[in-house]
Amino acid sequence: MNIFALLVKASVIVQVILLILLFFSVFSWTIIIFKRRTLRTAFAQNKKFLAAFKNSRALGEVGEAAKSLKGSPLAALFLAGSKEIAYLAKNRKDSGANGGASLDNLSRALAKASNAEVAKMEKLMSFLATTGSVSPFIGLFGTVWGIMDTFIRIGVTRSTSLTSVAPGIAEALIATAVGLFAAIPAVMAYNFFLHRIKDQISDMEDFSLDLLSIAERLYGTP
Repeated sequence: MNIFALLVKASVIVQVILLILLFFSVFSWTIIIFKRRTLRTAFAQNKKFLAAFKNSRALGEVGEAAKSLKGSPLAALFLAGSKEIAYLAKNRKDSGANGGASLDNLSRALAKASNAEVAKMEKLMSFLATTGSVSPFIGLFGTVWGIMDTFIRIGVTRSTSLTSVAPGIAEALIATAVGLFAAIPAVMAYNFFLHRIKDQISDMEDFSLDLLSIAERLYGTP
């Protein structure tokens, strides 16, 4: 006996379940590789953007750096808020401008941009969560079905020898093993990425507060 021979001789239901689990596993690994690369790029470009932000003498210089760092959530926040900051600078020349209301507009623009970046980072995360929670049960269903099929064969052949029972039990347990193989990496990756995304959210909140403070000092209500 070998695993491939057992899979070939397995029932159609078990084979379909194994194909479903294989799809979950392959697609979840694709997501894991994609999310790992995306988040790594985001953290690296955030560092470059913050360095440019701290070393720049004017917001225009920061804007040029932000445009070149398209994978940085902080750069996206700055670009979203730069329009409101330009509007604040323009209204500052008008003595009757309401700086407080303009700062509220900047706060809303930053919140909207932050929500968009969070949604982008959380994209496809739900599939990892679904794979981690559903795959073991799908595999268990395949195991139960395989064992039921084995007992039916025993009833038909009236033979309880190990050579006739073992292949059916083995092919049934393969479904559980494949389900765990698909679920465990998905759960580990989901928890890891969730932690990294929370770090990104914290950085975006801090940067938004810093940008609001700068705008308030420069263009707030006289």
